[in-house]
Amino acid sequence: MGRINVMELVRKYRYVLIVALAGLGLMLLPSQTEESPPPAVQAEEAPDMETRLESILSRISGAGEVAVMLTEASGEEIFYQTDSDGTDTVLVTDAERNERGLVRTRQPPTYQGAVVVCSGADSATVRLAVVEAVSNVTGLGSDKITVLKMKQEE
Repeated sequence: MGRINVMELVRKYRYVLIVALAGLGLMLLPSQTEESPPPAVQAEEAPDMETRLESILSRISGAGEVAVMLTEASGEEIFYQTDSDGTDTVLVTDAERNERGLVRTRQPPTYQGAVVVCSGADSATVRLAVVEAVSNVTGLGSDKITVLKMKQEE
């Protein structure tokens, strides 16, 4: 029997060894697991719906000072863009080289009810205008919106 020369084998199969070592190295690199949700694309911090409603409702003639409370039946849902197989989330890289999931669509929250307290609520015209505005913005029916008179500060 002939002796096997290791150097001869390495020389003969060097490309196979290089590919195998490269594959092993790639397998050892950390990767993003499917279990962790993709980070959301950072949007500018927008004021919440209650703050935005308070701002606009206070501009209604006669409404005066306004405070709003909304109750949500379900919160905002974010759907991420996936690859053509529908398995992996598409990631985008920002200027600081941070990877984030690419947002495909946002489903706004569903509201359950609204309470609006304003200093001008003793006027039926103001109450009607407030109910209509809140209904148009939130999708709530008028039976789910309560407008009350704000107490006077002493």
